[in-house]
Amino acid sequence: MTEAIEERTTTKTDQWRERLAEQERSGLTVKRFCEERGITQYSLYAWRKRLREQGPVRFALVERGRVRQEPASAPGLELILVSGVRLRIGAGVDGATLRTVLDVLRT
Repeated sequence: MTEAIEERTTTKTDQWRERLAEQERSGLTVKRFCEERGITQYSLYAWRKRLREQGPVRFALVERGRVRQEPASAPGLELILVSGVRLRIGAGVDGATLRTVLDVLRT
């Protein structure tokens, strides 16, 4: 049931995002655009404000699975972030993956 609500909200958000882009491309005034589409100006302005406040979406992909233990003899690196979080980086880590993780942590 929660998935259905989230999907509906996402769909509605996408619809309003497209409507707002369409209004900007149309060159019509907000009043005229809303009259032609049968929507209220209040709704258009409310959605514009809501979508501006959301800001960009940021996420990091985390794959769940079996944790692989590095051999004790393998040299590695441990970063301790300002927040106190420790990030242990094994010797065989993929460089592109490490750059992606570090980019996410910087934001």
